Amino acid sequence: MKQFKNNLLFLLYTAILGAIVGAIIWGFLRVMNLGIDFLWDFVPSKLDFSLYALCVCTAGGLLIGLWKRKFGDYPEELGTVIGTVKKTGGYPYHNVFSILGSALFPLLIGASVGPEAGLTGVIAGLCTWVGDKLKRFKKEVEELTAIGLSATLGTIFRSPMFGFMEPLESEKDTVLPKASKIVLYFTAILSSFGIFILLSKLFGGRAGMESMEAQRLPLIKYLYAIPLIAVGIAAGYLYFLFKKLTGALSKRFEKNVVARAVIGGILLGTAGTFLPLSMFSGEHQIGEVMAQMESIGAVMLIVIAVVKLLLTNICIDSGLKGGHFFPVIFCGVSLGCAMSLLFGLDPVFCAAVVTTALVGHTLKKPMATVLLLMIVFPPRLIPVMLVAAVAAKFIPTPGALKD
Repeated sequence: MKQFKNNLLFLLYTAILGAIVGAIIWGFLRVMNLGIDFLWDFVPSKLDFSLYALCVCTAGGLLIGLWKRKFGDYPEELGTVIGTVKKTGGYPYHNVFSILGSALFPLLIGASVGPEAGLTGVIAGLCTWVGDKLKRFKKEVEELTAIGLSATLGTIFRSPMFGFMEPLESEKDTVLPKASKIVLYFTAILSSFGIFILLSKLFGGRAGMESMEAQRLPLIKYLYAIPLIAVGIAAGYLYFLFKKLTGALSKRFEKNVVARAVIGGILLGTAGTFLPLSMFSGEHQIGEVMAQMESIGAVMLIVIAVVKLLLTNICIDSGLKGGHFFPVIFCGVSLGCAMSLLFGLDPVFCAAVVTTALVGHTLKKPMATVLLLMIVFPPRLIPVMLVAAVAAKFIPTPGALKD
């Protein structure tokens, strides 16, 4: 009977924790969007200055560098956060507020990164702190932190199933928790997601990536999936090549975080001056690309995707840190639209296949990849997306690019 009460109480704590996670994510994204609107809509509307992006990004890089010199080079990448939780059973929480600032500032100045890396670090630290304070559940600290990470990912990407699967799936094997633990995971994820949606309805907030509708294609047209998968995997190779190059360059400035961040800001501002679509996470620019693909043109869509793949790695390695999921999805959609113009095919079909192959190649988790992207692309494309994700996993990335 006592064990039953403890389990019920832990379930209640998990639901409350999920609600807190959802509120934190909503608050963070709300502040981020208000800041972006002010810096990139309101202020430019009062000025006529062609070098505005370069000035804002350079000044922002300087401020971020000074912040990092004082508080540390945060946030850590999503994979690092998840790895720390799995290895140590928790995540440090002494610097949660400084991580919040480190996660927010790059997003405000238009860095080509997403919010997931910083928020997962904050939530993991918060969950570890809660677990440490709840002495009754001392043994469940690791589980509580892992559950918090799943709730965070499920809410940020508006995909509860992705939030559940991403931390569990690995390149080698996937170990699902027991049925009782699965209940806890989904309790937290749905609680977080529900609070996030409620706060967005009550107080406002931007919607995430919009879902797309694809045309029905003759079966013979699905053969085009083969070259489209090849394009996505090639873009994945390019992502890792850029990651290798920017990682090597950042080591030259490893001890000078201020110079590194300023250089990142200058490069970001320069790219944004000539290619505005290369800035920001790309989450809200996907609809713009889909609507204007013909006027942008196939060549320019490819250029935008390649520049953004490079810029995302520049931002992460220069200190303008964040996640890579949203930028990579944007790049896949941009390349897919370019292929649609070249092949004369439905743009949603092309975007779905190329994006799945690209994300699948960088993530190496087929189920998580499809669960993430099925909120954007129509369900009838799931079979071909699964093929693309599996192919992207089993076509290896050269070790020279990953090391």
